[in-house]
Amino acid sequence: MRTTFMPKEGQIERKWYIIDATDRPLGRLASEVARVLRGKHKPIYTPSIDTGDHVIVINASQVKLTGKKAEQKFYYRHSGFAGGLKRVSYGTLIASKPDRVVMLAVKGMLPHNTLGSAMLRKLRVYGGSEHPHEAQQPEVREF
Repeated sequence: MRTTFMPKEGQIERKWYIIDATDRPLGRLASEVARVLRGKHKPIYTPSIDTGDHVIVINASQVKLTGKKAEQKFYYRHSGFAGGLKRVSYGTLIASKPDRVVMLAVKGMLPHNTLGSAMLRKLRVYGGSEHPHEAQQPEVREF
């Protein structure tokens, strides 16, 4: 009787990928990044184990939204106190913190548990084209 293959921590090879966000739709970019972070592109993918790779997203300030979403999209957060609901528009957030826009989109596509938090820690997002991860020898990933 064959048993299901479960990769051990030593068997998982983690690579580093660079994804350029220039003129990419935000949702399509986020779904591809989440797929690589989860490890679904590998044959050893297991839903309960973090088999994903590290991802560096550059040029996050040049990501695009289709339709009227650029004017109509809002991001909400709550302080926990009465009347503590804060609302920030997409245009304001992309101008001040472009990395947060991509980070929140990817976070929504990962599991909402400790495994998803571990996957999100392998994501680095930069608004410009420069990043400090040349020592990891990242590969450019096209999609």
